[in-house]
This record gives sequence, structure tokens and C-alpha cells, in this order.
Amino acid sequence: MDNDIAYMSATTLLKGYRERSVSPREVTQALLDRIETINPPLNAFVTVSADVAMDQATAAEQAYAANDTPGLLAGVPYSVKDLTPTKDVRTARGSLLDPDWIPDYDAPVVSRMAEAGGVLLGKTNTPELGWKGDSGNRVFGPTHNPWRHGLTAGGSSGGAGAAVAAGLGPLAQGSDGAGSIRIPAAFCGAFGIKPSFGLVPQYPPSAVGDLSHLGPITRTVRDAALMLDVIAGEDTRDRLSRSGAGGYLAACDGGIAGLRVAWSPDLGYAAIEPDVRAVVEEAVRLFATELGCTLEERHPDLADPWPVVDPMWAGALAAVFVDNLDAVRDRLDPGLLAEVERAGRFRGVDIAAAHRARNLYYGAWREFMTDYDLFLTPTLPCVAFSAGDDHPGDVAGRSTSYLSWTPFTYPFNLTGQPAATVPCGFVDGMPVGLQIVGRPRDDATVLRAAAAFEAVAPWEHIRPPLA
Repeated sequence: MDNDIAYMSATTLLKGYRERSVSPREVTQALLDRIETINPPLNAFVTVSADVAMDQATAAEQAYAANDTPGLLAGVPYSVKDLTPTKDVRTARGSLLDPDWIPDYDAPVVSRMAEAGGVLLGKTNTPELGWKGDSGNRVFGPTHNPWRHGLTAGGSSGGAGAAVAAGLGPLAQGSDGAGSIRIPAAFCGAFGIKPSFGLVPQYPPSAVGDLSHLGPITRTVRDAALMLDVIAGEDTRDRLSRSGAGGYLAACDGGIAGLRVAWSPDLGYAAIEPDVRAVVEEAVRLFATELGCTLEERHPDLADPWPVVDPMWAGALAAVFVDNLDAVRDRLDPGLLAEVERAGRFRGVDIAAAHRARNLYYGAWREFMTDYDLFLTPTLPCVAFSAGDDHPGDVAGRSTSYLSWTPFTYPFNLTGQPAATVPCGFVDGMPVGLQIVGRPRDDATVLRAAAAFEAVAPWEHIRPPLA
């Protein structure tokens, strides 16, 4: 294993490939060796596609040697969440329903990574069908946090977050229906962005419909922007996808002095652990003292939208099994089964009312953001809890349920706004994240702000003890 190679960013690797100081095959083999050694106790990867990776690395190496024009990601290793179909590579989805599924097609995001010359290392762990904020399941077990074994890496893209943080590849694909990119990125000390809804096409459609977004988890902001440049843009298989502005890597350059920034430690309703709040507050001050922003503590006068999210989320999960629940109940995660049975009691009018309330909620946030360029919150109200648990149980004395403990993330799945998490400190040795939210469809400003924060409070050099 070569720790220097393991922690090279994608942009650094691409520079090394062009200068011939490092080769795609050398990097890929080093990462495959590292996965073999580090992954067993971590359980970030559930399937390793070593042969595919070496074939793709060889193709990239030949392109560089021939002075061809390589793709944007030629020779850069990446991983794919185990919910996302990969042709000829096992996609178990954390489920006993079809744990040996071998898709005969690639999802659009995988096709684009391959076309750009990326090197597929394998699939990363997720809870069954991505239903909770931890990545434990009955097929593979839980993913552990690289910072402390026994604690969760988060979910539902927990394997992706753990892999990136542990130096098992610079790029990871995640998906986010209520925080599932931002939760593991925050728990593992990585960068993650939930792009604007529809920016990255999703096929097959998510069980939770237009609450779900696909996006990157990386160790640097620029790596995520580079990955977005590859995977963004409409695809006819996703009727809700749209063309992106592009130029996301270029958008990371330049400062954010003069931007108007609002911030809230609790959105007026959220429970948060005091030590987490203190770390985030210290980070937020940098936007005024170091980055030149106009900073104001303010949030829209809105109630917790959990009563809107819950029927939409749980109702969508129940709909998956409406025709065969009795036949499959013994193979479902017990926590998922409980939510499916509870949600089966929702009426059609309850779901319709939730959608109506969602539209009003979006309108209120859109109006609020006309006065601000960015909005800041803690990413999560606590640090990582026990691996395999469905949720922390309580936060600051308030009891939690399957996703209700993520009050800062799910609001922006309802609105579809771009939302990123950046590492901003530690509590008891465990990472804490700061969430940066942008105006609707303004992903470029979120990335520029995240890169500016990264420049004054860098984190790439801070590595978990597992590494």
C-alpha cells in the first residue's frame, strides 16, 4: 500500500498521469491492494470489481501513452453505491430479496463515468433499498466509521463515505433522498453535495421519486465539481432530468466576498447537541471574518416539515411492497418492515396533502432565498452513533425515528435546492459537518463557497486513524 497514492485527489492524479509521474495501473493496483487490507473490518466495499478496474486502467494508460485525448476522468478510480445498477457487476441493494442480481445495463451515471475514462473499483454498502441513515443490512452487515470502529459511517451512502475517508478511492457516487449523501460525508469527514434536483439523471427511478438526488462524495471540493462536470445533464430515461450549466470545476475558483449569507443553528425547531452546535458556530464565523460575506442569523418562519416528509417517504416504501408484502416480509430488514406496515395506514388524501404542503414549503424557501445567496446550518445534530442502529435514539434529549433525526437535511430534498456538507471540526474525535445550501439550481455558488471555506479551513490532510 502507498498512502501517498491512496490519498491523492482526482485532480492530482490527472496531473500525474499527464506528466507521467504516476500511472493509472499503478494507482489502481495500489487501491485494490489497500481495499483488500483495510476493507474487511471497515465493510465499505461489498463487491470489488478488480478485473474491470484493471481493464479500464489499462485502457486509460494506453490512451495517455498514445497521446490520445483522454476523457475527463481517464484513469481515476471511483466507486458506485450498491443501489445503482452496474452492468455485469453484482448489485445487491442491501436486500435479501435479490442479493445476487447482476444487471444487464449501467445506470446513466455509471455510463458517463466509464465514458470519461473512470476506473470502477466496485460497489459500496447501503441499507436495504436505502431506507435509513445507517448502512447496515442483512446481506453484508454494517459499515464502520473510519474514525472509530463500532460507530456508523452513516447512510444510506455509508459505504461511499467510509471508502473516500479511508483512502479507498478519490471519487464515490452516492444518492440522497433525505440526507443520504450529506449524512455519511459529515460523519466520515468528507465533502458531499446533493446537487439540484434533476441535475444528475437517475435511472431506474428511485422508490422515493423526486425526493432523491444523485451526486458525489469526495475528499476535496474540486474533485466533486469535476465529477459533476461528467455526470450532470439530462438523459431521456429520466423524464425529470435537465441540462446542467456545466463548468462546475471552473466555478470553484474565485472568492465569495460580498455574498449575503444567512445561517441558523436549529431552523427554529431542531434539537441539536450543544457541542456540535458550538463547533459549527465557530466555522460559520469564518464566512464573515475570513471570507468577506455579510452574515446574519436568520431562518424562514416555517415548522418542521417532517410531517410532510414522512408520508411521502414511508408511503413510497410501502408502495414498493403493496402487492407482495406477505410473501417477502421475512426477507425484509425488520426496521424497514415496521415502517412499511406503519405507512400502509396512510390514506391517499394524506399523501396528496403532503405534496400540496411541499409546494407551499418550496415557495416559502424560494422567497426567503431572494434575500440571500447562501444558507448555512449544521449538517447533522449529532456525531456518529453505533453502527447498525437505525437511528441514534435521541438527540439532545428528544427521541428520534428512522429519519426524523436529520432535521437539517430533509428540508432540502423537499425543495430540491443544492446542499453540500463540508468538514468543519470534531467532537470527541468524530467529524462534524457544516451544510451550505444555495438558491434553487445555483450549484455553482455552493461549490465556490465550499471551495473558499476549504481554502481557509482545509481538511484534506486530516486522515482517520484507520488509515
